[in-house]
Amino acid sequence: MFAKSLPDGVHPSHFAILNHLARMGDGKAPMRIASAMQVTKNTMTHSLKVLQDRGYIEVQPDPEDGRGKRVFLTETGRAFREEAIALVAKELRHVIGADQRAIMHRIRGDLKQMRKHLDDNR
Repeated sequence: MFAKSLPDGVHPSHFAILNHLARMGDGKAPMRIASAMQVTKNTMTHSLKVLQDRGYIEVQPDPEDGRGKRVFLTETGRAFREEAIALVAKELRHVIGADQRAIMHRIRGDLKQMRKHLDDNR
């Protein structure tokens, strides 16, 4: 459902990169993002090119390492991420009933703690 709601050429894996940068902070090196996404350098390079071509990210030289790069979300990328989240949330309301929403609401805090723990221990 989520994949179908994204524009042509943008995959859930691309959204995951935007989401990661929004949650964990941008300005990360491509290899660090690749590690977080558990993909190869080549896969990350391709994904970043797709996102850059759409104006969702900017890739800039690393000021501390002349050979390195840093990835930054653009305002367009932040807006796209928010729109995608809102769209899937709207779609899920049609699929998930009140009982399931209550369960999700109840465990949301625990899931956030678990995500933070996993992010902190990559």
